[in-house]
Amino acid sequence: MNRMVKILQRAWLVSAVVCAPALADAVIDWNIKAGDLVTEAKLNAQYATRALTMMHAAIYEASNAITQRYPSRLKLTAPPGASVDAAIAAASRATLLRLLPAQRNAIEAACAAALAGLPEGPAKTDGIAVGEQAAAAMFTLRAEDLSLPAESYRPVTTPGVYVPTVVPAVPQWPKRRPWLMATADQFRPGPPPRLDSAVWAHDFVEVKDLGAKNSTRRTAEQTEIARFWEATLPPIYHGVVRSVAGMPGREVTQNARLFAAITQATDDGFIAVFEAKYHYGFWRPITAIRNGDLDGNDATDRDPSWAPFIDTPMHPEYPCAHCITASAVATVLRAELGTGPVPRLTTTSPTAGGASRSWTSLDDFVREVSMARIYDGVHYRTSTEAAVAMGQRLGELAVAKVLRAGE
Repeated sequence: MNRMVKILQRAWLVSAVVCAPALADAVIDWNIKAGDLVTEAKLNAQYATRALTMMHAAIYEASNAITQRYPSRLKLTAPPGASVDAAIAAASRATLLRLLPAQRNAIEAACAAALAGLPEGPAKTDGIAVGEQAAAAMFTLRAEDLSLPAESYRPVTTPGVYVPTVVPAVPQWPKRRPWLMATADQFRPGPPPRLDSAVWAHDFVEVKDLGAKNSTRRTAEQTEIARFWEATLPPIYHGVVRSVAGMPGREVTQNARLFAAITQATDDGFIAVFEAKYHYGFWRPITAIRNGDLDGNDATDRDPSWAPFIDTPMHPEYPCAHCITASAVATVLRAELGTGPVPRLTTTSPTAGGASRSWTSLDDFVREVSMARIYDGVHYRTSTEAAVAMGQRLGELAVAKVLRAGE
């Protein structure tokens, strides 16, 4: 984790500059600023996603209160002529100050810079008031989300036998109230493959070959992909979203709605995927491969010293969190683009030294993320496929409840 934090701090400024579209607006600007802030705050992916989701919910409600372009959850109103940019800045400031108090100076500076470019007068002051109102209303809506239940993970073992004492990541996450789903287990997939099955043997051998730390089967490009997708924070996905949000002809409330849909889908994605992870408690490749003689499958050979390409995340394997996120993002973007052309989708990765990767199709983007987790040595193919299906259903729910609400 320390290595990851250092890489993030060195590389994320490069990422933000490369990913910023030429036609930025206040929504895009604050998305980039907030991505930098959650990185500097050293939040994990789950807490960072929650913070950005709350911010973008407030941004959408503030912007839409003024433009009245779409139906919205909070149904706020604003004085005629209120400044949308001022409302977005104020909503972002109020949200981020509550969620990232240690970043106060950076947040205040970002807000002051955003407001300094706006003319003084009622439009500005009314916009600020609308933004603050939107943030307050959003926090009221999500009040229980500000204090999670205490972690109470209990490893199942035989009394007296040692188990590792580091608590796995966010076992309490499924207890959060979803934004879109009815319940945390709404999209829980079926179980992982039986250990005596041919599917399990294929998954085992594939990740053993391609995901080993010093694999001779993984190509140079596959290794680059693996390193690129070692990154876990929201900005690596939001760069792809900005490829669409920065297209010519788009309007600020349209982008506010897009980011609200994307972030709510991905935040619910973490709730759904961790519900399934802790429900099934399936073993990671490093455990399975070092115990390949115990699974009852003659096609899986034990390697007592096998290690993955990257450090194994501290939570159960099934399903893949990266994959549910990528699939949800792609599903919402596909609906947003409709029958129009797909722009060049580009993002950068701090774990790849700020390098960028691009795709010309959303399917290729999702496929790469899925394969990356196999190359990383931390997921099986079946897990990636189950998560992609979950992400698609979550994305469709976000489209219905946010992008197409009221239509």
